[in-house]
Amino acid sequence: MGFKCGIIGMPNVGKSTLFNAILRTQAAQSENYPFCTIKPNVGCVGVPDERLHKLAASVRSQRCIPAQLQLVDIAGLVKGASKGEGLGNQFLENIRQVDAVVHVLRCFENDNITHVEGNVNPVRDIQIINTELMIADMLWLEKRIACLAKKMRSGDKLFQKEQDVAKRLLAMLESSLPIRDFMPCDEQEKKIVRALPLLTQKQIVYICNVEEENVKIPGALAERVLQQARREGNACIVISAAIESEIAQLETEQERQAFLKDFALQATGLDRLVSVGYKLLNQITFFTVGPKETRAWTVTDGATAFDAAGVIHGDFQRGFICAETISYEDYIASKNEQGAREMGKLRQEGRKYRVADGDIFHFRFNV
Repeated sequence: MGFKCGIIGMPNVGKSTLFNAILRTQAAQSENYPFCTIKPNVGCVGVPDERLHKLAASVRSQRCIPAQLQLVDIAGLVKGASKGEGLGNQFLENIRQVDAVVHVLRCFENDNITHVEGNVNPVRDIQIINTELMIADMLWLEKRIACLAKKMRSGDKLFQKEQDVAKRLLAMLESSLPIRDFMPCDEQEKKIVRALPLLTQKQIVYICNVEEENVKIPGALAERVLQQARREGNACIVISAAIESEIAQLETEQERQAFLKDFALQATGLDRLVSVGYKLLNQITFFTVGPKETRAWTVTDGATAFDAAGVIHGDFQRGFICAETISYEDYIASKNEQGAREMGKLRQEGRKYRVADGDIFHFRFNV
């Protein structure tokens, strides 16, 4: 499994360049003109996790399958998108389909690369896109409130509850607050909000696309974005799309590590994006290990063993008996499953067991 991130931003800020680099492909066209990307480019990339390879080596697995991060390179947004300017309506619908938003911001000057607003100002770009997303949400909520007013004639109290929540959300947006800042009063309100396809409900990561020399020490433009992100309480990563593109051309992991060392970087942009994305979406990883296949799976923190079984296959969940469980640390210390059994580190957990990050599962089921 995994999660889906939509890469957004103004035209010509480096979205497609970053997309290509992360996926180590040239699938997304990248040119110096607005709306070079029209239909969203979609690609999947394995989530880096050194634990997966250690587990696979312990049983000499034939295949090693990482969890998947799906990236969607969405068309550039311009002022007025909520009213249909540029590719506005199409752009906004594409955002509704993702779990989190990666907002790429141009934080470098280059006279050879045009900017749709005429000059480089990443904080202004943040405000433009946030405003468009809020306006789109307000328009959606206004229609929903009108629709609920008609449905309330049936006397169903659920419609009344949803309308009350929708009105509060609309008031938030009118005060320039995104829906992700909404504090539900109870579990019912939380479920109502989660079910609404609102754009400003998406968790957001800002990416400062900088020149190579500013990847370790951000320049003035990137520093302004970092300050803005702190004020908003949003995550922010400084990345050089040019460096990521060069890394993408290297064939071996040893070459990539040597290249990162030259720039005094600890990890690639993909590694840092995945790390932040997991935290934003409250995701954790569990593993299945065997000689044929060792695989990483993703679930939301708080998921049960029963939930995890369903991620793999519906039959595992329908016929669930128990989950034979070993923590990653115990598995490595024991060298393999048999060693964990002998050391008493293998546990049989029921369907209500809460999955811990790094758990190795072997599901017992009967259908």
